[in-house]
Amino acid sequence: MVKFIHAADLHLDSPFKSRSKMPNNILEILMTSTYKSVTRMVDFAIKEKVDFLLISGDVFDQANRSLKSEIFLKREFSRLREKGIFVYMIHGNHDPISSGFKTTWPDNVSVFKENVETYEMLSSKGERIYLHGFSYLLDESYENKLDEYPTNTDNRGIHIGMLHGTYAKTKYDAKRYTEFNLEALNNKLYHYWALGHIHVRSQLADLPQVHYSGNIQGRHKNETGEKGFLLVEGDDIQLSANFVPVQEVIFENLELDTDSLRKEQLYQQIVEFKQSLREQSKYIVNLQLNYDGEDEISKSDYAELIELLQEDEVNISQFVWIDNINVSYNNEEQIALLKDIKTSYSDNEELFRNAVNTMYMDPNINRYLPPINEVSPGDLLQMGEERLKMLMRR
Repeated sequence: MVKFIHAADLHLDSPFKSRSKMPNNILEILMTSTYKSVTRMVDFAIKEKVDFLLISGDVFDQANRSLKSEIFLKREFSRLREKGIFVYMIHGNHDPISSGFKTTWPDNVSVFKENVETYEMLSSKGERIYLHGFSYLLDESYENKLDEYPTNTDNRGIHIGMLHGTYAKTKYDAKRYTEFNLEALNNKLYHYWALGHIHVRSQLADLPQVHYSGNIQGRHKNETGEKGFLLVEGDDIQLSANFVPVQEVIFENLELDTDSLRKEQLYQQIVEFKQSLREQSKYIVNLQLNYDGEDEISKSDYAELIELLQEDEVNISQFVWIDNINVSYNNEEQIALLKDIKTSYSDNEELFRNAVNTMYMDPNINRYLPPINEVSPGDLLQMGEERLKMLMRR
């Protein structure tokens, strides 16, 4: 039996986007969030007595790597060393070996070099483990690198591949590094592939187990949902991977149904919505309001609403920061039609006279109408609009 953690893409010291309008208390939490996520992961590793920790690239951000982050990681790795837990790391495109930092890690840490190599170890249960991988030397793609990985031919022990790269069929990565397909991985006859680079957690295959663990802390609105690592357990017959969340802050795109765009009612509804989230975690939210009506919210009301919602989070540790609000009209086509009618015909005197004459010449209608000299174009347009709305709702 073996038990290990598969993590990737820590991106220590990576800058967070859209920070300028946030209060200091939220900024401070964001800037330390990745560190707290790493500490939680190490706490979990010690509690669960795992055999080793795998980090599949991009521990740091090349342009933002600091002495603080290195000292922090050394201390966390030293905590693992005290408990007999090993660490195996590969460098990715954001922290290539050539970035120039010469770090002396504790002796429980092994870092793969630029050529594919294999580390061999024994688990606490005596299971022999073979770890295969390589580190990026430069910030560039390494095509055909999988050809250098040794094939498992003797069926002894558990073979694990570590790779930082882009799955050929992925839709998430704009810049593709060290592209691969499942056939190339399967041909190596490994038991598990610990992937890094894509920040979305996903399982690509069951046999063998092929996983992206995703990153351990979202950094912007496109890195949504819970973030963490995978706990992998089993033997050479079967391995299982389970997700463990450790994020400090959740970025999320959420929707809220509403029947009013009046700012007082909307404010109260969103406050109650925030409270339901606050009980779960810290959040940064892009909110979409789904509105089933014809009214619009003015720019001034929108600005006042979002300003008040954000002011509510100042000095709140368990914050729910509404970063942006969009309104989606459920009957958008009908609203567009009404606007078009208003724009086209509200000032059309000839159309108004023709409509009035037609109604007053009909004996079945005119007896219910007010005197013709009391009918205005605005009143007529309003009556027509209400009638059209009623027909649209059917």
